[in-house]
Amino acid sequence: MPDEFLMGERLYLRALRAEDASGDWAQWFNDPEVCRFNNHHRFPGGAAANLAYLDRLNASRDTLALAIVWKDQERHIGNLALQNIDWINRSAEFAIVIGNKAFWGLGVGREAGALLVRHGLEELNLHRIHCGTSADNHGMRKLALALGMREEGRRRQAIYKHGQFLDVIEFGLIRE
Repeated sequence: MPDEFLMGERLYLRALRAEDASGDWAQWFNDPEVCRFNNHHRFPGGAAANLAYLDRLNASRDTLALAIVWKDQERHIGNLALQNIDWINRSAEFAIVIGNKAFWGLGVGREAGALLVRHGLEELNLHRIHCGTSADNHGMRKLALALGMREEGRRRQAIYKHGQFLDVIEFGLIRE
């Protein structure tokens, strides 16, 4: 596995590659179930949109986005990122999508998230990592707490999804 960046027990994280753009990733954001709690699935996506995203990533240093690869199958099953990195205030937003539904409920988010959060704190010298999720996204709320984040607040009716405005619950982790 020459392109592994961060190694976990069952998975590893690596840079997103151009060939990923037309693989399984191309369909994840067209799946309403995968996108039930995120801001995707509002416009159709695909390989071209993913390639454009990769171009923006390569031109910027405010996002570290990585592929989640299941070791046994060498299969790209999701992505995660530290995005909106603020190098002055040493903070970043955590985001994750497990696009391959066969891997839901297996602790992938927790294992991959722990690798990225540790990297953010120890190697990028971040002081704060945060995320926000819709109030009805119990899985992400549970993951944020498992990664050591605390609930910090609520933005009332901050997102519009499925014909209604939903509250966003904010979580944050401070390096101590």
